[in-house]
Amino acid sequence: MDLIQIYQCLCDRTRLRIVNLLTHGPLCVCHFQQILDIPQAKVSQHLAYLRKHEMVETTRKGTWIIYSLPAKPTPQLEANLKCLQDCTTSDKMFREDLTRLAKIQKCSDWKEYCGPKSCC
Repeated sequence: MDLIQIYQCLCDRTRLRIVNLLTHGPLCVCHFQQILDIPQAKVSQHLAYLRKHEMVETTRKGTWIIYSLPAKPTPQLEANLKCLQDCTTSDKMFREDLTRLAKIQKCSDWKEYCGPKSCC
C-alpha cells in the first residue's frame, strides 16, 4: 500500500473515524454502527472500501465478520496510524467516539455481542 492509497482511504471523515477506532482493537459492524450512530449499510460501505484498499482485515466469528487493522502493516501505514492516534487525542469528535467505545467495552460480553440491540 502506498501513501496515495492511505490518504485516499483516510480523506473521508467516517473512514478516518473507523480506522481510529480500530487502533484500539477489532470490532464488528454493529459496534461501529452504535459508536458512530450511522446506518449499517453506510458502515458496511466504508468497511468494504477500506478492505478493498487493504486498510482492514476481516475474520469470521460465527455469522459475524470482525474487522481489524492489518496484522503486518506497511511501514507507511504504521507511521500514519501512529500519527492518527497522536492527532485525534485533542479532537472532540474522536474523543466522543472513544468514550462510546469504552462504554461498549465495559459490557462483560462485548466481544461476544453482535446484534441490533444495545448491550449497555
